[in-house]
Amino acid sequence: MKFVLRFVAVYNILAGLHMLILRHETYKMIGMERPKIDFPIQLVGILVGLFGVGYHMVAKNPIENRNVLLLGFWSKFLGSCLGTYYVIRKILPLKFVLVYFFADIIYLIPFYLILRRLNRIAAERRATEA
Repeated sequence: MKFVLRFVAVYNILAGLHMLILRHETYKMIGMERPKIDFPIQLVGILVGLFGVGYHMVAKNPIENRNVLLLGFWSKFLGSCLGTYYVIRKILPLKFVLVYFFADIIYLIPFYLILRRLNRIAAERRATEA
């Protein structure tokens, strides 16, 4: 559990920095023309990096920070749905699926399993404290 959380934390922080600093390369990588304003991709980069910090917090203190992981799960799930929508509509190229597969989809099952485990442990703790 902690390995997965630390790995995704580092991945998100690096991906967020890449979107923030090397945004022109990000556009090339996902097959999009660079817009006149870089703010949207940089804002996404900040949010991705902040999720990385959040995943590190969950790894360090899992029970108390499990809701951060829940937000991350929903972010990855909904982001994957949105990416699929744009690929199906042919607004983004098919190769974009690889981007959100390795950034989001592969974490859905581990996040779900970790959340289930953390919620079970939290429920057991509440029951023993009552």
